[in-house]
Amino acid sequence: MSLVGKKFPSIAVDAISEMGDNLKINIFEEAVNNNKKVLLFWYPKDFTFVCPTELHAFQAALPEFEKRNTIVIGASCDTNEVHFAWLNTPKNNGGIEGVTYPILADTNRNLSNILGILDIESTEYSEETDSVIVEGSNVTYRATYLIDETGKIFHESVNDMPLGRNVNEYLRMVDAYTHIQVKGEVCPANWEAGKEAMSADRISTAEYLSAN
Repeated sequence: MSLVGKKFPSIAVDAISEMGDNLKINIFEEAVNNNKKVLLFWYPKDFTFVCPTELHAFQAALPEFEKRNTIVIGASCDTNEVHFAWLNTPKNNGGIEGVTYPILADTNRNLSNILGILDIESTEYSEETDSVIVEGSNVTYRATYLIDETGKIFHESVNDMPLGRNVNEYLRMVDAYTHIQVKGEVCPANWEAGKEAMSADRISTAEYLSAN
């Protein structure tokens, strides 16, 4: 079920800073209290393969997000200790040394479960052990959320495990949403900052289509 247009869940989650400080981060409060947009991206596991390429890609784009008043936060279900070990592993050895944004450690899966982004094929109750048996990896897909200054989700996307994200698309989405906030216009297909947008009416649409 899509969460676009809804408030992001207000729940505090364990996290770690680049310096190894243990934190508690509430994404909703980060947006509202700081009057900033938030980009939250989830990845399946530390010390894997596509994941470090994405973390470094978001790090490389961090100045561009900061220019756009946007906080970047990573997240997985690994522990803070594993995150910190990965943060201290050099890039040329598959690590994420040099990443400076915080990373959530949703080890109890409270937030990822609310968001519905866990890889769970099925669950089955076992009377013998009085427990629920999970089929699937029970780690997150590559889910991404863009949250505005009021805590509302204005974009979400979920990639399967092998599919890395295009970071520039999220910069474009932030630009488009900011344009809508400032100008009150709507952004057509393939819109980029500096290009013509439209009013939300039939005449403006017709004029735009005629010109493009």
